[in-house]
Amino acid sequence: MRKMSPKTQIKNKIQKLRDEIRRHDYLYYVISQPKISDREYDSLIERLKSLEEAHPEFKSGDSPTVRVGGGVLEELKTVRHRQKMLSLDNTYSFEELKEWGVRVHKGLGAQKIEYVVEHKIDGISANLTYERGRLTIGATRGDGETGEDVTANIKTIRAIPLVLLGKDATSLIEIRGEVYLDKKDFEAINKEKEAVGEPLFANPRNAASGSLKLLDAGIVAKRKLDFFAHSLGEYKGVDIDSQWEFLEKLKGWGMRVNPAARLCKSLDEAIDYCRSWQEKREKLSYEIDGMVIKVNSLAQQKRLGFTLKSPRWAVAYKFPARQATTEVLKITVNVGRTGVITPVAELRPVECSGVTISHATLHNFDEMRRLGIREGDRVLIERAGDVIPKVVKVVERRGKRSFSIPKSCPVCLAKLVKEKEKDVAWRCVNPNCPAQLERGLLHFSSRTAMDIEGMGEVVVEQLVRLKMVKSIPDIYKLKEEDLLKLELFKEKKVDNLLSAIERSKARPLSRLIYALGIRHVGEKAAYVLAQRFGTMDNLAQAGLSDLDAIYEVGEVMARSIADYFSLPQTRKMIAELRQLGLNFKEEKIEAKKTALSGKRVVFTGELSGFSRSQAEDLARKCGARPSSGVSKDTDLVIAGDNPGSKYDKAKKLDVKVIDEGQFKEMIE
Repeated sequence: MRKMSPKTQIKNKIQKLRDEIRRHDYLYYVISQPKISDREYDSLIERLKSLEEAHPEFKSGDSPTVRVGGGVLEELKTVRHRQKMLSLDNTYSFEELKEWGVRVHKGLGAQKIEYVVEHKIDGISANLTYERGRLTIGATRGDGETGEDVTANIKTIRAIPLVLLGKDATSLIEIRGEVYLDKKDFEAINKEKEAVGEPLFANPRNAASGSLKLLDAGIVAKRKLDFFAHSLGEYKGVDIDSQWEFLEKLKGWGMRVNPAARLCKSLDEAIDYCRSWQEKREKLSYEIDGMVIKVNSLAQQKRLGFTLKSPRWAVAYKFPARQATTEVLKITVNVGRTGVITPVAELRPVECSGVTISHATLHNFDEMRRLGIREGDRVLIERAGDVIPKVVKVVERRGKRSFSIPKSCPVCLAKLVKEKEKDVAWRCVNPNCPAQLERGLLHFSSRTAMDIEGMGEVVVEQLVRLKMVKSIPDIYKLKEEDLLKLELFKEKKVDNLLSAIERSKARPLSRLIYALGIRHVGEKAAYVLAQRFGTMDNLAQAGLSDLDAIYEVGEVMARSIADYFSLPQTRKMIAELRQLGLNFKEEKIEAKKTALSGKRVVFTGELSGFSRSQAEDLARKCGARPSSGVSKDTDLVIAGDNPGSKYDKAKKLDVKVIDEGQFKEMIE
């Protein structure tokens, strides 16, 4: 028997790993019967990635490793669908559904008719083109004839196979379906956006749509988009006689199909099934706004044909709207935890989905302008699941005076700022604004900031509620008798917290700068600022041009820092912290001359010898300038285990990459 060459052995090993990962994708996403843990699955991905990086000649566009995303597109190109993606006609009552059924029977005569009923997922439609079993194009619906090419983003969705399973895969097929977000993943995304002060998505559908059209597939990969296949476009090389048979074939090909799909023998059975889901839709982990009913037989579908806009053989039954109309009594603004100002409509109380609604979000001032809403108008409001009620549109204009965007914070009266003209959000940047105080105190006390052990959420909530702490400096004015008033506090716990507060005074200036929570200033930027200016006074007096000239700072951060230190509230707080004995200086690190001196370096992946921050500190001491992103100006990338998109970008830009062992040799 002829012995395989080492190259062939590696190629076979890579293919075997890919096949194994695809099998586990099928077990997890299609039939919900996983056989291995997430950790074991990640280990398979890591092994495959290592082999592909060591042997780039065997890389493939349909490898499971492409799902992590990589690279940033300049724009989304358009692509023409092979078969038009038509929209569905809507029905809003069972009577209307029966009228549709009468038209279907009229078109088919005395033939027996079966129906397939599926959830109408509240997401964004996508068209997947497979050629010889391999995914070649993923596109949005667009205008039905052409859509946006989002192939790179589609490939990050693990429920979508990159290669169809089975030996009966077609030579060509367009598979249509819905890209969506689970409710819990939608909430997680909004929490992340809230944490960094970005405007929130209004609902899961908007979040899915916005995510699918992002230019950076690396960000899309983190959004946990999901997918259900439901419809057939053009196809060749396979026999399909019915919608139900198509759904069964999809399962065999490894494509995720909604498990709630049902084959019904009559329209009455289909209507009963729609009624059952209308009553229990809230129990689903994802949003649906109705059901889709299709004639099962493809031959009958062909006979019924299409109108200009819709197929005659399918219809959507929309659930009764969770909507109501009411009057806008007043428009007010709320201050979020990150200082974002959000307009809110105070409403004449109205019943909607079994709940009395008296407030509805207007999201932001741009949305308010789009709606053209005024106090006194009658509006249509909508409540979807547990999402905050929102105003959909104005139904009767009664108000005479337009709402003006406030110039100052309604809570603390500080000036509101908008960093860029294109930004949606206006913010209060006052560090002592009561609306932001609790979150600010938690950040200030966190381990990577002033590291005040014992100053957790429960303690901070009580301190703010009892008005013992009204600003950051008040932390350092707390006394034993104050803390003993808190729930579950005993003398030992009080002593420990007071000691931690006292120790925090000695933290270096870089930690204090980060702790202040200046927008856009993270740990690395705080360190750079402390090293550059040396003292808090020098930083506070720095001009915009001085800040903008620092390579790691840039225009947006420079403006944010200058605005922050120009506030009277900031100057007062800094003076108080000085009197309370906090350290306002940073020890200058004299970098030694090494092979890293003057180099811009980026770390990626998991380092085994030290944490990321320790590695960056060591690099600084050796004269390097650590950075968070790879660009053409990067001199060196240090890659640990499981490097991410930074590694791929470095390779693309031909930036030198070394491993952790080589980094240790350089710093030694």
